[in-house]
Amino acid sequence: MTDTAHSSSGKSTAVNGIEFDNTRPQERSRTGMSADALRRAISDHLVYSIGRPAAVLTSQHYYMALSLAVRDRMQQRWMATTQDWLDLSNKVTCYLSAEFLMGPQLGNNLLNLGLESEARAALAELGQDLDEIVACEEEPGLGNGGLGRLAACYLDSLATLERPSIGYGIRYEFGIFDQEIREGWQVEKTDNWLVSGNPWEIDKPDASYFVCWGGYTEQYQDIAGRHRVRWIPRRVLQGVSYDTPVQGYGVNTCNTLTLWSARSLKSFELEAFNTGDFYKAVEDEVLSEKVSKVLYPNDEPEAGKRLRLQQQYFFVTCSLQDVIRIHTERVGLPLSALPDKWAIQLNDTHPSIAVAELMRLLIDEHDLSWDEAWDITVATFGYTNHTLLPEALETWSLSLFGDCLPRHLELIYEINDRFLDEVRAAFPGDDDRVRRMSLIGEDGGKSVRMAHLATVGSHFVNGVAALHSELLKDSVLKDFYELWPERFGNVTNGVTPRRFLALSNPGLRQLLDETIGDGWITDLDKLRGLESYVDDPGFRERWRKVKRANKSRLAEYVHSSTGIELDPTWMFDIQVKRIHEYKRQHLNALHIITLYHRLKSNPGLTIPPRAFIFGGKAAPGYYLAKRIIKLITAIGDVVNADPDVNRFMKVVFLPNFNVQNAHLIYPAANLSEQISTAGKEASGTGNMKFMMNGALTIGTLDGANVEIREEAGAENFFLFGLTEDQVESVKSNGYRPMDYIERDPELAAVLELIADGKFTHGDTEILRPVLDSLLHHDPFLVLADYRSYIDCQERVSAAWLDGDTWARMSILNSARSGKFSSDRAIAEYCDEIWNVSPMNVDL
Repeated sequence: MTDTAHSSSGKSTAVNGIEFDNTRPQERSRTGMSADALRRAISDHLVYSIGRPAAVLTSQHYYMALSLAVRDRMQQRWMATTQDWLDLSNKVTCYLSAEFLMGPQLGNNLLNLGLESEARAALAELGQDLDEIVACEEEPGLGNGGLGRLAACYLDSLATLERPSIGYGIRYEFGIFDQEIREGWQVEKTDNWLVSGNPWEIDKPDASYFVCWGGYTEQYQDIAGRHRVRWIPRRVLQGVSYDTPVQGYGVNTCNTLTLWSARSLKSFELEAFNTGDFYKAVEDEVLSEKVSKVLYPNDEPEAGKRLRLQQQYFFVTCSLQDVIRIHTERVGLPLSALPDKWAIQLNDTHPSIAVAELMRLLIDEHDLSWDEAWDITVATFGYTNHTLLPEALETWSLSLFGDCLPRHLELIYEINDRFLDEVRAAFPGDDDRVRRMSLIGEDGGKSVRMAHLATVGSHFVNGVAALHSELLKDSVLKDFYELWPERFGNVTNGVTPRRFLALSNPGLRQLLDETIGDGWITDLDKLRGLESYVDDPGFRERWRKVKRANKSRLAEYVHSSTGIELDPTWMFDIQVKRIHEYKRQHLNALHIITLYHRLKSNPGLTIPPRAFIFGGKAAPGYYLAKRIIKLITAIGDVVNADPDVNRFMKVVFLPNFNVQNAHLIYPAANLSEQISTAGKEASGTGNMKFMMNGALTIGTLDGANVEIREEAGAENFFLFGLTEDQVESVKSNGYRPMDYIERDPELAAVLELIADGKFTHGDTEILRPVLDSLLHHDPFLVLADYRSYIDCQERVSAAWLDGDTWARMSILNSARSGKFSSDRAIAEYCDEIWNVSPMNVDL
């Protein structure tokens, strides 16, 4: 394929029926940024990459061709970026994460390259519509939710801020399941996101590494007489690199996301095949490739736990081997300089085995002494904790861990012995503290505590919201904070305004650009300029029109997905997030039942019309979360069919919540439900996306809600519920749900409706598990917060009735959302923790 279209006559030629004028100089079709160059690139790819004649071309073919044309332009910047930081030896950050929920790439890359209008014009010349082509993209579901989406936002900000970086993770062949709702129940379907190919990645089989598993260790002396240990693995597989460019907005910097795919070292046993043992012929390949086959499953069964541990070790060792190879072979620096060149961040406990693995690589493979290796390890790693829930702090049984990673268990014992000597020296005689801080847990059988390993092996530990970081220091990691207070800090999460405002809310983007200029896209604090317009009636009306258009757009999607019709003039009250008891979707459901009960009990009652919209996935093995989905859909079936009620309220459970439909959801929300039990949500990021798009928040003082309320102003936030201290007080005094029911007749009536089968055609058993959890074993205090929540919702309804007041509050929420940009968060990481400086890339 040539870079320009030309003919022997020098006048014109045609590609896929499109005539090109060759009598004037043209931009290269690989790199040109004009609509004409892009059009030629699309036509070239249709012929030379897609290989389809014009008569059989589909929208999917045009999507692939456009994506490849856009990737060409990114690759030019990608190569320049990589070469610059290799040549200049700039410090690079590596973000290790088991999840990267990147979302659809085409629209985001067009935005960041400034090619949206050019792509639209180029496709129009080819008889295609950009919006239809963008909609063809299959979203890679390489994450369960907020953790993976945060990692994606951070990669976007690192590139936009021109900070050299590599994201490292797993190329799951099948991502998180696609969710269908059948008769009100969640049904999981395979997420085969690679079925049509992935135009954004480039496989690099030369960047591959051996991954050992199981076996045993043996001690020996090397030729210098030093005591050494070698690992004799039971199996060895290979990790192969797939690289995806990550383009910054308005800059030439294009960083890298490297995802590892598992391969067998010997993919086919010819001898076994020849003797008729067909399964054995491919057995090793099957066993090896299952490691990256699917996003890690529920960790309840032993087999699931083993696979999850293998996945974590697999991507960690490939990533660390890659870093060492780049550092020593390509850049040519000694390993002692590793902390000067690389800042490696552990995104939660999933990659925390990296502490032991880097020690193994440095000691066993590169002959460093223990002390030198440990100094390098601690100086290189940072650890971000994302949870206060004990069940989410990963531990592995000693027997499982030792069977899978025998050498690492030896190293962890040695790390632990040396660490506990330090603890004893700092706190002499405090044996209970030693027990609590040990990397080896004794409760319920011996286990390896991965959060402890990450904390001991990192030079800095941070939480992800101001409250969360304080609670970490006061509870989960209190002992470690008392030993090393200088290692602890906070970096409040953030989300990228490129995807979650500029791309997903084009109407608001245009209004902002016309009102305050477009500088807000890379400096979200500039939204503060909106504050001078809040009392302008004309601006408030334009603001409302944008929101109304977004609600109409979502209403169309809801109707096509569920058959339910929504009125865009109603309040859109939205809660979308992973389904979990601590996030308390069932508290929201109790409010809906309360309104239903009031309307049925008082036929003359009117309330401000409201559409309740839910979305989110329950883990396949999370029994109660699935029952909560059934509760919501059952309520919706009754409410939506009742003419006495559906004039005032409707209930929607939107299936398969993901990044793609989030583009429709966040811009359309009037009210954002952030109602988790205080002290349980580490931060939240959905709350930030809603705020950025002008939704008002009803919430507890939990996670980043605290900071959102501080930024927006208490008068622009609907606060309810117990504080974290009050939650602990209620629990310590013995939480008795029946006390709240006995003194609140309305609550009793609401629960009775569920118990009597009002929403389940008289079946009293389907939702009994939800009732039992509320009445007998609810650590999340739903009934304790019920009355405060209901009263707060009445304040919401009163505010909604005053359109000007609501619009003013909406504008101020968006105007004051600047703190929650991922650009701010990444700048803090880079400047205060990683010491990674900007690097301008010149083409």
